[in-house]
Amino acid sequence: MRKAPPWRRRTGPTSRSSSSSAVLEAVFFDVGNTLIHPYPSVSHVCREILASAGHHHGLEAIDDLMPLVDAYYEDRYRSDDTFWTSEEETSGVWVGMYALLCRRLGVGEEEAVVLARRVYDEFGDPARWRPYPDVLPALTRLRDRGLCLGAISNWDSRLEGVLGGTGVGDLLDTVVSSADVALHKPDPRIFELACERLGVAPAAAAHVGDHEYADLLGARSVGMLAVLVDRHGAGAPDAIADFEALEDALGLEG
Repeated sequence: MRKAPPWRRRTGPTSRSSSSSAVLEAVFFDVGNTLIHPYPSVSHVCREILASAGHHHGLEAIDDLMPLVDAYYEDRYRSDDTFWTSEEETSGVWVGMYALLCRRLGVGEEEAVVLARRVYDEFGDPARWRPYPDVLPALTRLRDRGLCLGAISNWDSRLEGVLGGTGVGDLLDTVVSSADVALHKPDPRIFELACERLGVAPAAAAHVGDHEYADLLGARSVGMLAVLVDRHGAGAPDAIADFEALEDALGLEG
């Protein structure tokens, strides 16, 4: 692990839970929809697997069904304290989510679960993920400033392999996945654990993510600077659209 760099003084507004003007030592990132995205897309992979099993009818409806899948995820996430905290719980929710999609397309119950497991397994392959174009340059710039970098993600134990396979892992000093530590965002303890791994205080760290509940709430609860990124133009207030604006959002001097 790299030694913690000299603190850099931040300028501009902050999103901390306190008004203290700390200085920045480390930046942590959420992973999915922040650093990397499914390739080519979740719906594409689902269509591919369904077609390979001989299900061709109705595949054009998958894009229209994705909001239903997203709603299933959000409901489980906010209502189930064990979601993301173990391999079993994580795979169970994802398989349930994709099985729901398959059933809506007319696939029988048992086969829906089998195909859903194939989709879940497919996303353990780094080839199914791509970094956003601005990620590697932005992380390199932050490292050049002497900052420690890490990931804090609600993910299973495949996370390090996925990040390593996309090249993002080479630029990170630590990777904390919820299933590995039995804690999930926004639990303050996962943010505190990540800071401990890099030997920095939460007040000297920032967290960047795409989910207001998981990322902003959790980071702010321990006094970290929180930055919201809105990759899909959802219109989230006070969010940055991409990493071109990241250093300004972190209050780093040019």
